[in-house]
Amino acid sequence: MDKQQALGMIRNIPDFPQKGIQFKDITTLIKDPEGLKWASEEIAKQYKDKAITKVLGIESRGFILGTPIAIEIGAGFVPIRKPGKLPAKVIEQTYQKEYGTDTIEIHEDALSADDVVMIHDDLLATGGTLEAAVKLAKRAGVKKIYVSCIIELEALEGRKQIDKEIEIFSLLKI
Repeated sequence: MDKQQALGMIRNIPDFPQKGIQFKDITTLIKDPEGLKWASEEIAKQYKDKAITKVLGIESRGFILGTPIAIEIGAGFVPIRKPGKLPAKVIEQTYQKEYGTDTIEIHEDALSADDVVMIHDDLLATGGTLEAAVKLAKRAGVKKIYVSCIIELEALEGRKQIDKEIEIFSLLKI
């Protein structure tokens, strides 16, 4: 599989979750065993030699590839969840996204100053969610942060929202 084939497997859903949004649906890529394997392996290749200790997957589609990537690179997996989903004490970050505000949380004891983390999500659009995840990781005091996504919508310039010091890898660019 190559990038063109993978892009051809991404389904576009107009006006979801609200009018004017062109939702990029990765489920059509990952339902295919080769698509799932290709995407997780291609992202993992970028991080094999970066001494990452934890992959942080953003709810919910960031969980899908975040876990196999963590396994592939020998790291742990930490979920970043929506409010009320984590059972222990949390730190939270509220942020603006394309169609409103939202909040994400991480367990307060999930990360340490020794951690090198890779934050993973399915999509980089306006950058709000990934920027909030970066802020959570910084508040936890981690040593270094990387960011990855399956798809980046370049026209929305979301990477400009994220700290310039952070390396961002996008598997597919639209």
